[in-house]
Amino acid sequence: MNEADLSEYCRRRGLYPEQIRVWRDACERANDWGRAASRQIARETREPQKRIRELERELARKEKALAEAAALMVLRKKAEAIWGRREGEDE
Repeated sequence: MNEADLSEYCRRRGLYPEQIRVWRDACERANDWGRAASRQIARETREPQKRIRELERELARKEKALAEAAALMVLRKKAEAIWGRREGEDE
């Protein structure tokens, strides 16, 4: 609405243009609440998500190390079966 239409509307309804502006601002803030809430939720979940990613990377690294250790044990047992145990090696 332009100023003339707004003034005419207000006169017919017994309102002031400032009341309309205040109501409009309040409605816009209320409608923006959903976006503000989703931003707040995203901000709050950022740290836990970062911690989860770090823990997953650490777990993957440890799983790789464990698989490597298991493979080395298997190879050592096979080598011992083929060539026997060397003198001075502990069990």
